Amino acid sequence: MTRSLRSPAPRHLEADTLARLIDVGGRLLDDLDPDTVLERILDAGRAITGARYAALGVLDPERRELTRFLTSGISPELRQEIGELPRGRGVLGVVIEDRRPLTLTDVASHPRSFGFPAGHPPMRTFLGVPIIIRGESWGNLYLTEKADGAPFSPADEDAVVVLAGFAATAIETARLYDTAERSRLQLARAVEGLEAARTVTDAIGAGTDLPAVLTLVVERAQTLVSARSVLILLRDGAELEVAASAGVTSGAAGRRIPIGASTAGGVLLRGVPVRVTDVRHQLQLPPERLGVPGAENALFVPMAHRGEGLGVLVAFDRRPDQAPFTAADEELLRAFASSAANAVAISRTVAADRLATAISAAEDERRRWARELHDQTLQSLGGVRVLLDRARQHPNLTDLPEVVSRAVDDLDSEIANLRGIIADLRPSILDDLGLRAALEALIERRREDGLQIRADLRVPGPDRAGELLSPQLEMTLYRFVQEALTNVVKHAHADRAWVSVTLAGEVASVDVRDDGVGFDPAAPLSGFGLSGLRERVYLAGGEVSVSSDAGGTRVRATIPAGVGTPLGPPGPAARSRR
Repeated sequence: MTRSLRSPAPRHLEADTLARLIDVGGRLLDDLDPDTVLERILDAGRAITGARYAALGVLDPERRELTRFLTSGISPELRQEIGELPRGRGVLGVVIEDRRPLTLTDVASHPRSFGFPAGHPPMRTFLGVPIIIRGESWGNLYLTEKADGAPFSPADEDAVVVLAGFAATAIETARLYDTAERSRLQLARAVEGLEAARTVTDAIGAGTDLPAVLTLVVERAQTLVSARSVLILLRDGAELEVAASAGVTSGAAGRRIPIGASTAGGVLLRGVPVRVTDVRHQLQLPPERLGVPGAENALFVPMAHRGEGLGVLVAFDRRPDQAPFTAADEELLRAFASSAANAVAISRTVAADRLATAISAAEDERRRWARELHDQTLQSLGGVRVLLDRARQHPNLTDLPEVVSRAVDDLDSEIANLRGIIADLRPSILDDLGLRAALEALIERRREDGLQIRADLRVPGPDRAGELLSPQLEMTLYRFVQEALTNVVKHAHADRAWVSVTLAGEVASVDVRDDGVGFDPAAPLSGFGLSGLRERVYLAGGEVSVSSDAGGTRVRATIPAGVGTPLGPPGPAARSRR
């Protein structure tokens, strides 16, 4: 319960004074802003007593001296001229120690008076009353220089004691509300931070590409800390490069600054956040180097993963008043910096794994072509050489025409074989006539291997040149079907296969299935095979699914039309065809 130290004597309070006090008490409770309540208390004290000056001193936690000293009746210029504010010594300290009202007709005559500093206005009459909250001294209300020059009366003292009681209730109410409101805002901000961090984590887990994740990080961070601009700088050798930006920036992407001569570089190397209140004088490099114009303050947070510094997350200027960033802002940005660092680390790990897979797959493909050339073409050509060498050594052989005819047949066979290999490596028909014709030729070659194939090719042909696909997408679809059918012929022991290639809107889909023996898709696989399929489709921005059992295998892919990563320029024929 809030109460004043002393109960007023009703006989000292006139009816209009009591009415004014009741009105003041009600108005004190109208506002829940602590500073506004304190200002109203000062104004009410002067109005009720007729004092020229009023002051309110707030005690420190130990209740030994004043930590705040608010005044009313003294102009800002005069307050600056007076200099250092009182700490609660001298006469002011008497009220702190006794916790009782003190009325003086001449403050200078009191034994504890230290006098006034130069520039201080003259003050003779004095009235000090403690403000007690929950049985503890919270501060004191001081009034000086009654307007008519008379001393403060017992009625003035009683009125100020009542006012102090109202003030205690109003201050406690405003303080509790302020604490609850700040806790609510902190909780709401924490929830927003968790939701934003979860969104970023979900994006990382979903395999979203790194630039998109970093853009999401800076956009969410800008909103949560109310920043004018937010940047992510990633380490690249001895420099930091802007990888993502949000807010007010000018060509920030790709800008670079040295690690060794920048504030951001120091934050990266030390791994400690830095709050900057004066960008112009405290930063080693002007923010314009990063594409951020007119910045006033900043917050730098390191991005680290398992102790390795990967970059820095930077926020500039809190909106709307450009106040300095707080410790709470720093904690929020640290969470986002951690998410960004995880995204960078995961992306680099995935990229390294994919590169290793691509290199391994390419080596497997080279081994396959070398094996085919050695086991078939070179051995056949070696046999032709033996026949021709025999004919050369015995030119009068009766069976010479038969030997030459056999050699010619073998050469024709190997020429056809080499043409097939060349077509598999880079089909000229794909450049000349487009995807549909190239797929038809590929399927016909596989039929010659004894495989029955049913095809459904719903892609533009050479007769619809205005609808032809991009060279990159054509090559991706062709290679997918080529590798899938090669696997069927070599490994599936299948009699039949079905091929479907369709372009519908902005998506191309390809589906190859067979009636072979199947395999375990979860088991480790050797050779180019599925790893090559997946890698090529991934580079084109698509997805691959594989299902297999004893009844056969099915591989499917969906690829955004025209979005694929370029796998090399089209040949001259392709350029002329387009």
